[in-house]
Amino acid sequence: MSNLLTISPSPHIHSGDSARKIMFRVVYALIPALLWSVFVFGPDALRVTLIAVVACLAFEYVIQKYLMKIKPVITDGSALVTGILLAFNMPANLPWWIIVIGALASIGIGKLSFGGLGSNIFNPALVGRAFLLISFPVQMTSWPVNNRSGIDAVTSATPLGIIKEGIANGTPVSEILKSLPSTVEMLFGENGGSLGEISAILLILGGLYMLFTKVITWHIPVSIIVTVGIVASAFWLVNPEVYISPAYHLLTGGLMLGAIFMATDMVTSPMNPKAQMIYGVGIGLITISIRLFGAYPEGISFAILIMNAVVPLLNRYIKPKRFGEIKKQPIKA
Repeated sequence: MSNLLTISPSPHIHSGDSARKIMFRVVYALIPALLWSVFVFGPDALRVTLIAVVACLAFEYVIQKYLMKIKPVITDGSALVTGILLAFNMPANLPWWIIVIGALASIGIGKLSFGGLGSNIFNPALVGRAFLLISFPVQMTSWPVNNRSGIDAVTSATPLGIIKEGIANGTPVSEILKSLPSTVEMLFGENGGSLGEISAILLILGGLYMLFTKVITWHIPVSIIVTVGIVASAFWLVNPEVYISPAYHLLTGGLMLGAIFMATDMVTSPMNPKAQMIYGVGIGLITISIRLFGAYPEGISFAILIMNAVVPLLNRYIKPKRFGEIKKQPIKA
């Protein structure tokens, strides 16, 4: 009789997925955008990605084996995903040693200092990006122009940077638009920026693949994108000569990368749909506030990190109704 029952802690229902399977689905979803970045920026895009991935894998192995004294688990794919996402947050002309420092910050500070996969509070790749942006602001904001122009050494500002500088100088938006790519060009990647900023359509396709394979749900990406779109539209309708159209906010910068691939990280995002919607709205509001009123032209990275810190509170106070729970009735006098 004792062999008929197995007592174990939750979860009691298993999908058959593993961390490795989920991580490699994320990698597959990132491949189209990665290939496009190589096409746009040339071999430098591949160089940045390879260095970031190898450095992340190496640091995870060394720290786990020699500092944490545990068996290295670099084959689970999490360090691989961190390396690719870190590369997607970097310009293609970044020196190799800065990439290595970013990988150390991502793995050492953002991930393993909290105990490893499943224990980290903040998105590791964004920790690395924030560390590099504060430590090396010039190198992290020197963007190479489209490699297909044939001039590899020239750098230029991103569309968001051009918009921010133009508005700060009092230039009407109608004049700024003359120096910016069209909506269609931005959708297909005809603009400068980091590796993950240059193809909104391919990032969206990757997101649809993850949605189809149930790696993510729609709640976080949609709530972020809709929030940014609504707030940007409101300001644009009030004064289109001071505020850029919502299409530019949605298709430029790291919004699509952040909303689809980084804010949806299972470890650092809320567990239930209602909390995910609040989390996404918070990211959207912080992002658009930084873009409109802050010193930085981009805000998605800081917004995600800030809301990562709020996730434990969301998980604690916004919970689904327990199965079998009976609603308490008020006591009548």
